[in-house]
Amino acid sequence: MNTTHPEVTSEAPQAVSFWQALRFWFKLGFISFGGPAGQIAIMHEELVVRRRWLSEKRFLHALNYCMVLPGPEAQQLATYIGWLMHKTRGGIAAGALFVLPSLFMMIGLSWLYIAFGHVTWVAGMFYGIKPAVTAIVVQAAHRIGSRALKNNFLIAIAAASFVAIFALNVPFPIIVVVAALVGLIGGRMSPASFSASGGHASTQASFGPALIDDHTPTPSHAMFTWKRFLKVLLAGAVLWTMPMAFLMMQHGWDHTLTQMSWFFTKAALLTFGGAYAVLPYVYQGAVEQFGWVTATQMIDGLALGETTPGPLIMVVAYVGFIGGYAKAVLGPDNLFLAGALAATLVTWFTFLPSFIFILAGGPFVESTHNDLKFTAPLTAITAAVVGVILNLALFFGYHTLWPQGFAGSLDIASALIAMGAAIALFKYKRNVMHVIGVCGLLGILIKLWL
Repeated sequence: MNTTHPEVTSEAPQAVSFWQALRFWFKLGFISFGGPAGQIAIMHEELVVRRRWLSEKRFLHALNYCMVLPGPEAQQLATYIGWLMHKTRGGIAAGALFVLPSLFMMIGLSWLYIAFGHVTWVAGMFYGIKPAVTAIVVQAAHRIGSRALKNNFLIAIAAASFVAIFALNVPFPIIVVVAALVGLIGGRMSPASFSASGGHASTQASFGPALIDDHTPTPSHAMFTWKRFLKVLLAGAVLWTMPMAFLMMQHGWDHTLTQMSWFFTKAALLTFGGAYAVLPYVYQGAVEQFGWVTATQMIDGLALGETTPGPLIMVVAYVGFIGGYAKAVLGPDNLFLAGALAATLVTWFTFLPSFIFILAGGPFVESTHNDLKFTAPLTAITAAVVGVILNLALFFGYHTLWPQGFAGSLDIASALIAMGAAIALFKYKRNVMHVIGVCGLLGILIKLWL
């Protein structure tokens, strides 16, 4: 991405119609690689610097509040900006187009994986990508930790979180709730320890007048009213209840599709700290509790998620596809349709809460400024997430480097690929996509030679 900034101008940008914005959101859905950090950087460059749809201050204000919410913050930020500019239809269009290209790609790649996963070059590609994913998760823990653990109190929260999930097998939702309570109480007892949410750059630049500038009045549709708030909540409840009720009547509560829909609704409400933070919860349910995917397939799914645009949490569509396909939920003659239906349902129930949070809560957060009682629980949750991600890195490393368990031998080739990926990421700051591509090629070569 070209990051050279255009010359600052005093001319205000021309008004942007809904259809002009739609073209950009469609484009964004295909270029949003790089995880949340990369996606946010793309939106900042395009919307703040180049197009000047909104100012730096308004962009960061929206972003900081999207961080408070459970769910993928980059997708929610797109939804928020689309809503702020073009009302409800703008928010729905921006958020949906952020996800749809990734969904279609994930369905296609999941089908190739489960249908042709034993083909040598496909198996080799995943053999090389999995060690790279381990290094990527370690980098995520380091990146979030260096940003979030600003004092010994927060470091202690991260350490306690790691011990809880690694040694005590405490469910992730309990860790989130306890961390939030610690932040809520700690924010009152020791405000200084929780005053910095450690989110994003605090420097604020000016790139000329913006359509929604620092002092642009909040548009009428973004003003909080109880009527609008309740209307959105009711619409969201209907959109959740109708497909869930249909599944229960058609298949019953214990059916795979019904259980997937309920499980991923819960997962959507627990994704504080991004996809890496909720993956342990998804693993506990999808692998250990329901058996929709195996541990190896879960790691492969994360590798697929890293190589496609859109939110990394789209790995849930992969879990849905593999589970629906393997369980033959539409019968043995409709395996692809079963997988595609399960992936679509899982995506619906995962992202529906994000739209409700933005459309219902957006007017509230537009009128709410930095307040410690809101930010302190988030600060504590973010610290806890660092410990959870570190546990996830150990999980991936164990299954990748010792595929037969510690009783078996170390996979030397995987270890070398993981080390090379870590050096490329940490020392040379290489792009994640480049690292995955090279590691995938190495895996293919290794499998072809063996």
